Amino acid sequence: MAHKIILVSEKDYPEILTVWEASVRATHHFLAEEDLLFYKAAIRDTYLPSGMLRLFCIREDNGDMAGFTGLSNDAIEMLFIRPDLRGAGIGKALLRYAVMEQQMTKVDVNEQNGQALGFYEHEGFHITGRSELDASGKPYPILHLSR
Repeated sequence: MAHKIILVSEKDYPEILTVWEASVRATHHFLAEEDLLFYKAAIRDTYLPSGMLRLFCIREDNGDMAGFTGLSNDAIEMLFIRPDLRGAGIGKALLRYAVMEQQMTKVDVNEQNGQALGFYEHEGFHITGRSELDASGKPYPILHLSR
């Protein structure tokens, strides 16, 4: 599959949420179910409609969304891949697009998500700080990374 990166529109929001939830359920085992549902509602009701994020995705040849990234200012705010397509280069393609084409230099990662931390470190990011609570005040420590 060619990794053509395209801008996401509002009509794609339901699919963004589907990919996000599948990815989080596959990788964020530390999240309590009620917190996962809280974040899903926040993304659906606040983050996506706010226009704060520039969203890009990669689609499979059949049109299904394979993964997406959400960017704001100089930070990668979201990067999620469908679980069945992890390891296929989609995350790397989206990350490199964010860094090379959109000049993103920062990303935050849940401390408990060792796979994501390793991915970003492998791609040239390094830890610059840590917050005990996430942006919603929940007890999921966040590592701040820069390149």
